[in-house]
Amino acid sequence: MTTFEHSTPGQLGLVDRLNGKYHRAALNAFMVVVAAHWAEHLVQAFQIWVLDWPRPKALGLLGLPFPWLIKSEAMHYGYALIMLIGLWVLRHGYVGRARNWWMAALVIQIWHHFEHLLLLIQASTGSNFFGRPAPTSIAQLVFPRVELHLFYNAIVFAPMVVAMYYHLRPSRAEHEAMTCSCHAHARVVAVGAE
Repeated sequence: MTTFEHSTPGQLGLVDRLNGKYHRAALNAFMVVVAAHWAEHLVQAFQIWVLDWPRPKALGLLGLPFPWLIKSEAMHYGYALIMLIGLWVLRHGYVGRARNWWMAALVIQIWHHFEHLLLLIQASTGSNFFGRPAPTSIAQLVFPRVELHLFYNAIVFAPMVVAMYYHLRPSRAEHEAMTCSCHAHARVVAVGAE
């Protein structure tokens, strides 16, 4: 097994353990964070399109009791960064088709993270880009913020789901290449001629 961190012989680094012995637990924890973020966006969408609340008042679950939190670019950036780190660190546990899909989610999240970084820079400096009255990302020049972030989260989440599906249903060759804790729980499927 390749060691991704400096460690002494016989001792695995944290990234190795998260992609080996603790991969399943790490993925479950990561998915709890992802699901909580989805809940925020879906509640906000419900508030806008079902309850017909004005957008400034549609603050999601956390935003109702803590409006300052939902309006904080730092909080949104923090989530984008957590997603980026999680996708980056947990990629080592994936092989074959699952790895391809996981890497697709990572590439999309890199752009999503960049967009949030632009928003954070503008909010932190008080200098908005593009002559706009509020912090604005590049894609926000074309799409409204709520719809854009629902879209970004969906296009990162979809390949993650496909990756996890293939990770838990590997081909025989993929199963043999797996070194993570998910190996024991994976159901091997027949895939073409191997």
